[in-house]
Amino acid sequence: MASELYLHPLFQTKVELLSADERVALSYRRARLLLQTYRLTSSDVQHCSSKFWSMMTDPICSLDIAMFTIIAAHVGLTIGTLSRHLRERPDFKPLVDRMLRFDTVGIYLLTERGHGLDAFNIETTATKIADGYILHTPREEAAKFMPASTPSFGIPKVALVMARLIVDGKDHGSRFFVTPICSEREMYHGVRSVRLPPRSGTAPLDFSITSFDHVRLPLTALVASDILDYAIPQRSLEAWWDEIWRIQLGTMAVPAPWISAIKAVAYIGGRYSMHRSLVGKRSTPVPIISFRTQQWPIVQATAVGMVMANWFPIVIGQAMKRSTDHRVRHALSVIAKTTICRHFQRCVPEVAERCGAQGTFEHNYMARIENDGKGVIIAEGDVLTLCIRLFSELLQKRYEVPMPDPDESILALHASSLLEENIALLQSIDGDYRSDSFNALILPQAQIVVEAIGHALAYSAAARSNLPKPILDVYECAVIRQDPAWYSEQGGISRIAQRRREDAAVSAMLPDLSSYLEQLNIANYVQAPIVTDASWKDYLAALPIHTGNAIPEAEYIQAML
Repeated sequence: MASELYLHPLFQTKVELLSADERVALSYRRARLLLQTYRLTSSDVQHCSSKFWSMMTDPICSLDIAMFTIIAAHVGLTIGTLSRHLRERPDFKPLVDRMLRFDTVGIYLLTERGHGLDAFNIETTATKIADGYILHTPREEAAKFMPASTPSFGIPKVALVMARLIVDGKDHGSRFFVTPICSEREMYHGVRSVRLPPRSGTAPLDFSITSFDHVRLPLTALVASDILDYAIPQRSLEAWWDEIWRIQLGTMAVPAPWISAIKAVAYIGGRYSMHRSLVGKRSTPVPIISFRTQQWPIVQATAVGMVMANWFPIVIGQAMKRSTDHRVRHALSVIAKTTICRHFQRCVPEVAERCGAQGTFEHNYMARIENDGKGVIIAEGDVLTLCIRLFSELLQKRYEVPMPDPDESILALHASSLLEENIALLQSIDGDYRSDSFNALILPQAQIVVEAIGHALAYSAAARSNLPKPILDVYECAVIRQDPAWYSEQGGISRIAQRRREDAAVSAMLPDLSSYLEQLNIANYVQAPIVTDASWKDYLAALPIHTGNAIPEAEYIQAML
C-alpha cells in the first residue's frame, strides 16, 4: 500500500521556519493524518498485518521523526499491548477505538529516571485496595522517563503505566495499568508532568518526566485478561518479558524510517554533487562528484540503502512467521535494528560532511536526521544492551539464528568465523559467562558479531533478489571497511587488495549512479533545496529578507591609526 502523503499540505510545511511548539503541534496533526490514511484495525495492530508494516515503513515517517515517535508508542506499544486482551476484556474496546481514531493518544510509561535500562527493577507501585488501586511514585528516581505526557497540544492522553502490584503488602510483580494522564487542557488529579528541554538538533516533541501522587485507579485499570488474577508469577523475569511483549516487535519496527533516511541522504548528496562544481585552475567547471573522496560516501549510502530496503521486508517475514521461536523472532529484530542503525550512523555523517556548509543546515535534512538517529539507538531497547544479551545467548547455544552458509560469500564466512572464534574463547574460560574474563574479552565483541550476522543476511538476501552486481560489490566493500584486519588475516584479502577491490566496485557503479539514485524511489520524499540549483533559488526566494536604508556614520568607516 503506497500513500501519497508527501503531497499533503501538512508535509509541505517548511518546519525549520516554525517555532518548537508549532512543530510539535504539526507532528501530532501529521500522526493523526497517518492513522486516518491507513485505517488500521485492532487486529492489524495485534497481528502486525501487512497494512501495519506498510504504515511503519512508509517513507513519510522519515520526514518527521517526532511524528514517528508518537505513532510507534501510540500504535505499536500502547494499542498493541491492549489488543491481545480485547476478546476477554471488551471494556478496553472503546478506548482502543478512540486511539485508532487518534482522538486519544496512548503513551507507554515503562522506564524510570533512576533505573533506565534496568526496567525490571522499577519502583512505581500500584497498591491493591478494596475498589481498585493506588498508583504512586515513591521518589524522584522512580518518575517515568521520557514519553510525552503534557496537555499542551489539545489532545487527551492515556498511559500504560508499568508498576509493581502490591497486594496485602507483598510484591506480586510488575504489571501495566491503564492510567488517564490529561484532558485536552490539563493534567488529571495526582498526575504530574515536567516537560524536558528539547533534544539538540532534533525534531522536537513534548518529552516529559511523569510522576503519580496516590492516583486512584479502578479494578479495570489492570491490563490483564482476568482482572482478578493477582498471582505472584513463578518466574518473575519471564512474566515481566511477557508483559512487555510488544517491545520485541517495536525493536523490529523502529529502524524502518532510517532505511528511508539513508536513501534520502544518498539522493541529496548524489544530486548535489552532480551539479555542484569547482573551477580551480581549469577554465571548465568540474562537478565535485568527479573526485573519489566525494564518490565513496555517496555510492556507499546508495548501495546500503538498496540492500537494506531489500532485506528489511524479508527479515520481517522471517520474524513474523507463526512457526518462528519467539527467541529467534527477538534475535532477528535485534540483528535488523543493529545492522540498519549502525549503517545509518556511518553513512549519513559522511555524506553530510561532503556537502560542506550546506550539509549542516536543517533545511537540507541531513544534520537533523543524524541527530534524530541518536534517539533510535535507545528506542525499544538500547542497541548495545540488546546485542550483549543476544550474543551471550548465541555463545551459550540456547538457540540458533538462520545464517547463510559460510561458503556463500566472504561476508557469511566473516560472520561464521567471528561467532566460532568467540564460542572457542568462551570455552577457554570454562564457559563462565559471569566472569571478569567474559566481561573483558568477549562482551566488547557483542555488537561486532551481531552486525556481522546482519551484514551476511542482508548480502545473501540481496544476491538472491538479483540486485545489480555493482551494488553488491560496493556493499561488500563497505562491510570489509569495518573489519579490514579479519579480511586480511582470515579472508586472504590484503590491504592493497582491499583498496583495489573497492576501486573496481566504485568504478563499476559510477556510470549508472544517476539511475541507481532514481531506483531508491525516494525522490518524492526529498525536500532538501540543494538537490538542484533551481530548487535552491526557489527556496532562497521564500526566506525572510533583511534590507534597509541606514547610512553608517563617518566615524565607523574612517581608518584607525
